[in-house]
Amino acid sequence: MSQQQEVHEKAGGYAREAIFAPPDLPAYERPRERLIKYGPEALSDQELLAIVLNTGVRGKNVTALAADLLKRLEQDRETPAVKELAGLTGLGFSKAGAVVAMLEFGRRRWGIAGMRITHPTDIYQIVRHYADRKQETFLSISLNGAHEVLAVRVVTVGLVNRTLVHPREVFADPLGDRSCAIACAHNHPSGECSPSPEDDAVTRSLKKAADVLGIRFMDHVIFTESSYYSYCQAGRLETI
Repeated sequence: MSQQQEVHEKAGGYAREAIFAPPDLPAYERPRERLIKYGPEALSDQELLAIVLNTGVRGKNVTALAADLLKRLEQDRETPAVKELAGLTGLGFSKAGAVVAMLEFGRRRWGIAGMRITHPTDIYQIVRHYADRKQETFLSISLNGAHEVLAVRVVTVGLVNRTLVHPREVFADPLGDRSCAIACAHNHPSGECSPSPEDDAVTRSLKKAADVLGIRFMDHVIFTESSYYSYCQAGRLETI
């Protein structure tokens, strides 16, 4: 057994990250190699952050830097500002920017599960990062009986100013989710969020399909980078 492995064994396997920089570890113990072999769920939070940071700085190896970053991130659940993280010794604006971008991307894709929808603004906050897409992107939001988000999916991507959508594509995944309710949304690349006659027709078709399937159709939200239109808020779901 090497001296490095011996220290690791004496530490019970938990001091690996704090003692050694990845290059000093045996290949099978390095975070990136363990990620490839075992998957992300096998790594500690510190190891995952070390992979994101990639390198340390003079006087502080990447695992020590990851330990400092983890301590800061565990102080609260909000994503910190880049300037704040850059103030940590050895992090800098480049690494801080990469970390904040990673956190925001993860929040957008997977952090919304369980969020409760109580107002059209909640839907808008979930989908607004799609507003800058150059083509209309139609999304479905699966909800449970408490109107908590189960999943958000892109159903179809259309032309510059039109997306073609059919109820079978919209409801296929929510049915698999055992959804009790569904909300839909799509962006308007033109920057104008007023509904078109085609939007009315799609909403009418989806509402009828939901009624047949016994799934509550909560809303259809049309959105841009700065505003949104809600069929529910406008009082049009029952009259369209």
